[in-house]
Amino acid sequence: MRIVRFAARGRPKYGVLLGDVIRGLQGSPFAQFKRYGSRITALNGSEYESADVRLLAPCLPSKVVALGLNYRSHAEETSQPVPQVPLIFLKPSTAVVGPEDPIVMPSSAKRRVDYEGELGVVIRKKAKAVPRERSRDYILGYTCVNDVSERYSQRDDVQWTRAKGFDTFAPIGPWIETEVDPGDLKIETRLNGETRQSARTSDLIFSVDELLAFISGVMTLLPGDVIATGTPSGIGRMSPGDVVEVEIEKIGVLRNHVVSQETV
Repeated sequence: MRIVRFAARGRPKYGVLLGDVIRGLQGSPFAQFKRYGSRITALNGSEYESADVRLLAPCLPSKVVALGLNYRSHAEETSQPVPQVPLIFLKPSTAVVGPEDPIVMPSSAKRRVDYEGELGVVIRKKAKAVPRERSRDYILGYTCVNDVSERYSQRDDVQWTRAKGFDTFAPIGPWIETEVDPGDLKIETRLNGETRQSARTSDLIFSVDELLAFISGVMTLLPGDVIATGTPSGIGRMSPGDVVEVEIEKIGVLRNHVVSQETV
């Protein structure tokens, strides 16, 4: 099932994507799962052609919990040791944008802004100290994430909040896929149609189940929160005018355009 959040007649709504048609939901999928358990049953009878609406970020996370160095290939390309425990950091909710939304380059004469294609895990219900073997009970589904990063800030600061937290630096989408196993999916990032990153999620150092158990042992995860599971090797620079696409097998393609601050 593909859960979408979209704008119709200027109002945000949730729905289920079936081919080229979106069937509207009553309320949010998170509230429905809380009420009905593992089922979404409350369709409201409305239908929309997908070509007639604008897709939004598929959820509104209170936070994006992201991973550093969670592919061995990425640790190798950055000449850093493989972490012994998950290396987590936060991206603010204000960084979140949806498919086709612009990634805005911050104003400065000295910036290097990179793409980082990642598998995103969308939390279904409140999660605190979740045992690894029960982690899937707390997952609504999976999506694509671009962990956009400004490298000079990342180099100069002790922590990564500034480098990772600019507005528009967390594109998410295009939807939440609920029926996929995240264990071995192909993930690619393309810049202007050229493949720059290509890997499989089976190469993750810490699996989705390990990550949810570890993170929920540190902080409470809320419905709609997103875990960005880390990026493989091949990170690189973006410039205004570029188009970046993150594609994950069995999920979809997240596409965004890069623009300068001066044009916004």
